[in-house]
Amino acid sequence: MDDIMMRGMNMQQMMKQAKAMQKKMMAEQEELAKQEFVGKAPDDMVTATFTGDNQLIDLKINPEAVDPDDVDMLQDLVIAAVKDGMKQVSNATQQKLGKYTQGMGL
Repeated sequence: MDDIMMRGMNMQQMMKQAKAMQKKMMAEQEELAKQEFVGKAPDDMVTATFTGDNQLIDLKINPEAVDPDDVDMLQDLVIAAVKDGMKQVSNATQQKLGKYTQGMGL
């Protein structure tokens, strides 16, 4: 076999591997999107539930957190729960899909 033919075969093999990896990555992304992650504020006063594709699907506020004289505290609790949920999604995404993006500068 000459050099050009060998390179062509190697390129075909690389393309097959890339397509297989892409298919596996997409399947893992779909699996991740189906998972739910619950972010919590201190003392579970507020919980925020996200899907693995960062969709907020539920927000629960403990009635004890509702103080008309301290709306700022409630806002802080909601923000804390949302940030916690988003962090969980981000960590799970990195854990599951990070292997595909290592060394790619992404």
